[in-house]
Amino acid sequence: MAPAGAMTQPPQDGFDRSVEDAREWMKAVQERLQVNDNTQGPRAALEARLRETEKLCQLEPEGRVKVDLVLRAAEALLACCHEAQKPEILAQLKDIKAQWEETVTYMTHCHSRIEWVWLHWSEYLLARDEFYRWFQKMTVVLEVPVELQVGLKEKQWQLSHAQVLLHNVDNQAVLLDRLLEEAASLFNRIGDPSVDEDAQKRMKAEYGAVKAKAQDRVNLLEQMTREHERFQAGVDEFQLWLKAVVEKVSGCLGRSCKLSAQHRLRTLQDIADDFPRGEKSLRRLEEQAVGIIENTSPLGAERITEELEDMRRVLEKLRVLWEEEEERLQGLLTSMGACEQRRQQLEAELGEFRKDLQRLAEEGLEPAAKAGTEDELVARWRLYSATRTALTAEEPRVARLQAQLKELIAFPHDLQPLSNSVVAALQEFQSMKGKSTRLRNATGLELWQRMQRPLQDLQLWKALAQRLLDVTASLPDLPSIHTFLPQIEDPGSF
Repeated sequence: MAPAGAMTQPPQDGFDRSVEDAREWMKAVQERLQVNDNTQGPRAALEARLRETEKLCQLEPEGRVKVDLVLRAAEALLACCHEAQKPEILAQLKDIKAQWEETVTYMTHCHSRIEWVWLHWSEYLLARDEFYRWFQKMTVVLEVPVELQVGLKEKQWQLSHAQVLLHNVDNQAVLLDRLLEEAASLFNRIGDPSVDEDAQKRMKAEYGAVKAKAQDRVNLLEQMTREHERFQAGVDEFQLWLKAVVEKVSGCLGRSCKLSAQHRLRTLQDIADDFPRGEKSLRRLEEQAVGIIENTSPLGAERITEELEDMRRVLEKLRVLWEEEEERLQGLLTSMGACEQRRQQLEAELGEFRKDLQRLAEEGLEPAAKAGTEDELVARWRLYSATRTALTAEEPRVARLQAQLKELIAFPHDLQPLSNSVVAALQEFQSMKGKSTRLRNATGLELWQRMQRPLQDLQLWKALAQRLLDVTASLPDLPSIHTFLPQIEDPGSF
């Protein structure tokens, strides 16, 4: 029977070789891990370490095989060794297992740590790239000069758009803060200049510059818009005042105005007292418009200029209308006394005229008893003729009354009763003229008819006498002629 030492020698050698091989393998792996167990440096170096630790992790099955060989060799050795050797073998076996666990843990932790930093850095770069894409886009937008707008609504829209941009910039502050925190965290782990304090300061300064530009744009547009809003409010207020003045002036003009001259004059005076305020407001608007036009497009500036010119023209037109109407009303009030005097004069003359007409009517046109003799007819014809002549003599007075009435009608007074009286008197005058003419003509005709009868009798006698003369001319003796002579001398004997 072979000695025990000779029997355990081959398993012992196998165990020792497997232990040494496993230890050398784990030592080599740990040395490689220690070389790569570093997150400092540029991204390319970190990527190389990540690939190296990934390869080392992939060697775990190989190491596990080596450890398994140790376990099998230990099992074989323990089966044939002395009891005194077993504690040492078990201690070595325990040490190998511990080294293996340490190696596996180191492999996992080293790779995970580098991978975490790598992923963290990658996410940071993605977020930073997104931030700089936004930064470049915003820089391009803000580099464009502020475009002049045509009117207030367009300026308000432009301001609203700029405020949206500023709000967008403010919202990016959250992303920037997170980026700066990530950069600081990464710098502590990798120490790369791309995320050092200077890089963080540059990023913060670039964001600050963009925010300042956005804020400056909002401030500028807000100032331009607020100035235009104040200007437009002034224009609206002035136009309301102008409209009210136009209505007041229009209410004082034309025949449709029911106000008295004194009331209209007081209204115009109130307008005149208010004119300096309107003039002052318009001058202030014209001064404000200089700055507004500088911040408005050419088309908008032209519209503002035209609007101010229109308001100026309306104001000047109102001033002219007011001055003309005031002058007219002053003249009207000045002439009111003369008008009243003329009215009284016309009433007095009209009264005298009507009295004269009544007297002529009573004296020369009243109905009379039928005339009996020719002398009475002649006297009546002469009376009617005298009345007709007297009425004809009143023609200048009639014309004067008509002229006075026409002059008075030009004044804005209620002259209807007086006008009716004048018209009635003139109608009465014309009626009397017609009546006097008819009466005179009728009397003349009657007188003529009475004078025609003797003439007709004379003509008849003349014809008969001529016939007798013709007869007596053929008589032979004178006594016969004396027989017919009484018949010629007495027409009634025929």
